[in-house]
Amino acid sequence: MACEIKVPGFAPRISSALSELRRLRKSIREPLPLRHMSSLQKLKAAAARRDLAIILDVSPRNLAYILYKTAPDTKYTRFTIPKRHGGEREILAPSLGLKLVQQKLASVLQDCSDEIALSHVKPGNGRRHGIAHGFKRHHTIMTNGRVHVTRRFVFNADLHDFFGTINFGRVRGFFIKDRNFALHPDVATVIAQIACFENKLPQGSPCSPVISNLLAHPMDILLSSLAAKHSASYTRYADDLTFSTNNPTFPPEIAALNGDHTWVPGAELDRLVSRSGFAFNPSKTRLQYRDSRQEVTGLTVNQKVNVPATYRYTVRAMAHSLFTTGAFEFVYKKRDTNGTIILENRKAGENKQLLGMLSYIDHVDRFNHKLAIENGREFESTAGRVALFRRFLYFDLFYGLREPIIVCEGKTDNVYLRCAMKALSATYPSLVEAGAPPKLKVRFYKYAETRTGEITELTGGVGGICKLLKHYHTDVQHCFKAPAPRFPVIVLIDNDKGAHSVYEAIAGITKKKKPQGLADFIHVTSNLYVVPTPRGPNNSETAIEDFFDEATLKEELNGRKFDRSNHTDDKPGFYGKGHFARDVVAKKAGTINFDGFTAILDRIIKVTDDYQAKLAKP
Repeated sequence: MACEIKVPGFAPRISSALSELRRLRKSIREPLPLRHMSSLQKLKAAAARRDLAIILDVSPRNLAYILYKTAPDTKYTRFTIPKRHGGEREILAPSLGLKLVQQKLASVLQDCSDEIALSHVKPGNGRRHGIAHGFKRHHTIMTNGRVHVTRRFVFNADLHDFFGTINFGRVRGFFIKDRNFALHPDVATVIAQIACFENKLPQGSPCSPVISNLLAHPMDILLSSLAAKHSASYTRYADDLTFSTNNPTFPPEIAALNGDHTWVPGAELDRLVSRSGFAFNPSKTRLQYRDSRQEVTGLTVNQKVNVPATYRYTVRAMAHSLFTTGAFEFVYKKRDTNGTIILENRKAGENKQLLGMLSYIDHVDRFNHKLAIENGREFESTAGRVALFRRFLYFDLFYGLREPIIVCEGKTDNVYLRCAMKALSATYPSLVEAGAPPKLKVRFYKYAETRTGEITELTGGVGGICKLLKHYHTDVQHCFKAPAPRFPVIVLIDNDKGAHSVYEAIAGITKKKKPQGLADFIHVTSNLYVVPTPRGPNNSETAIEDFFDEATLKEELNGRKFDRSNHTDDKPGFYGKGHFARDVVAKKAGTINFDGFTAILDRIIKVTDDYQAKLAKP
């Protein structure tokens, strides 16, 4: 009979030894000392597909499966999108696994690009913008346009089929022959296999932009030298080439006037671009004079980088239509059969389109503000554009609702109410749709440290609530004339000392006596309501945490107790509201007794009923 001998502590030691043995075996198989090496050094040291997989943090087996076992017709999904000036552009969207590999490759190559650029910066000069501005860190259409501000002439030309011109052989050859990379041929081959499809860089791949920039860099150097030779400036944004100068005449080597009075690339420029393996799109070349509107990558550059005034006026008109009618027409540009740009309307514009346009204007304004501050100059006030942006966000968030929205004082309150509603879904079918999991029929305002949070001034707390009440009342009174909102905005506040400033704001809006926090809810204006937490025993002040049962409030985390006044964990022996919401309420929602929240949810129901009754009145 076999005899089993158990030695205390022996099994853990064996397990530890086996783990160490596996680690040592792995290090023996791994030929690259990757730790403490830059991305470029890692690539240059790689000698096989397996090495590249390790650099990309991908399983070598998975990489091989994605590249060689996956059927070609399942690697990409084809679809088209409309071009800015008419026509359609084919997009090849990679499958999820391939996209992940391409994203990691793009990140590694971007690191390499940054490393190469920094190696050419002289000590003390700091970071400088390069020639190419598209798809690069710290580069935008604004940095691209800034180079060409206040110039006598601005010449634009586009490359034809920029991504499609770069084929598998060019990608592989570049990474082998380029002196900055000089990669092992096997590694260069795998990079090309990851990046290319149907013998070209697909538009839609995350790594196509960075690879195209790398391959176009030698051309950029040649064109930059050509520009400098003739006292001109040169930049490239993807396939968009721009030259500008203050010379009395534009250099004919760069652009020349054709017989039909159109400007075409000059002979020397055309020669250098052809030598680099690219070609021009003859229908997209133009020379812009100082006394006309000069545009570079969609921005005017006559005096400063700016969004064209016609664009801003169009956005303002679209927003006005939305505020007054509840809808707007999305205006876009298109080229007719003669190549002339015309404006066309497409009915039923979507709010997300207008959001993108307003964000774009705001992004350019902030770029100019930053430049002005850095250079010690005064900058143009954009308060009107910021106010329009805020007004749109308020309309989209609170007026054009598709379900009721609840605005709490902070992120943790959202967690409490979500969990309570789901736990009590059987009691509140108008708030929660039964199912697995239950689906809420209301939406919560999501606090986030983003630009839109800055614009709305909803940064959490009582101060943000007061600004919401005042701004929204002004908007409803003077701007929002669209059909009445279908659902209410429910602002939930703690009924404590902080609530007094909210009550004062309500009194200023309604011109009524200041509320005392005794009512179930307060109708402020239009579809906006304030719901205070119910008073406690002897009319005592309350906060939302008071509606948890005692056992939940006494939950300890690693020996620490919950401190309700603490929003962080800076108090020894205690944890704050963030951990309470995340690690206690959310994680243990299935075992928590949420019955105390019925008093709050009942008030929310009363608000929805009251607003529907108001809508029903003639």
